[in-house]
Order: sequence, then C-alpha cells, then structure tokens
Amino acid sequence: MAYRLSLIIITLWAGALWMSGISAYVLFDSLQDKQMAGMLAGKLFGVVSYIGMISAFYLLIHRLLQYGAAALKQAFFWVVFAMLLLVLAGHFGIQPVLEGLKAQALPADVMQSVFADRFRNWHGVASMAYLFECLLALVMVLKAR
Repeated sequence: MAYRLSLIIITLWAGALWMSGISAYVLFDSLQDKQMAGMLAGKLFGVVSYIGMISAFYLLIHRLLQYGAAALKQAFFWVVFAMLLLVLAGHFGIQPVLEGLKAQALPADVMQSVFADRFRNWHGVASMAYLFECLLALVMVLKAR
C-alpha cells in the first residue's frame, strides 16, 4: 500500500508542477489585469509548494524505510531531495523577496515602479528554479520504480 501511495504522490506532485506552469501562462495570456494574473499564479504556486514539501518528505521517508541506507545510492532519492531544496528555496527564499518588492511598490504595479528591474531579475531566478524542478519531476517519474 505504501508503494502505491508513493506512486499517487509522485503523480500528484509532477502533475501539479506541470499544470501550474501551464495555468500561469494561460492566466497571463488571457487576463488583461496582469496584477490579478500574478496574484492568481502566486496562489497556485503557493499550493504547489505545499504539495511539494509534503510529497518530498513522504517520498524520502518512504524510500529510507523501504531500502535503508541503500536509498542514498539511488538517483530517485537525490532527485526528490533536489526538488525539495528547490521548493524550500522558492517558497521561503525567493517568494518573500518578490512579495517584498511588490509591497514596496504599492500602490503602483511593481512593473511600473523603480523596483521593476529587481523584480524581473528575481522573477527570472524563480522561473529558472521552477523549470529545473519541472525537469527533475520528469526524472522522478521515470525513476519511480
């Protein structure tokens, strides 16, 4: 049962990552109000971060219980661990910086403020980390067995 649950969790996490990325693109492409699109995308990414943290902890503990120290020699373990580090860095490191820049720009849109360049740079870092996490999710799915 624990193995089947791990497969469901892998599917949920990878699917949430990929679907949120697609949804954010659709939001920005479809909505005229980019601030609203950003707020909605931010909420999606926040939910996916919590899914990732819970999933990673379960998957890492499950692997360690199933394989013992041999789990540390498996690519799956290190891929999930790297994904967890990216989730933690994004949620507790990068996102607060982006939120702080948005708050400092109020009442203006951050992209219309003196903070636009810094926001753009940090947003680029967040996007690259998210893309890398999505690629690692593909490896996680392939190494799940």
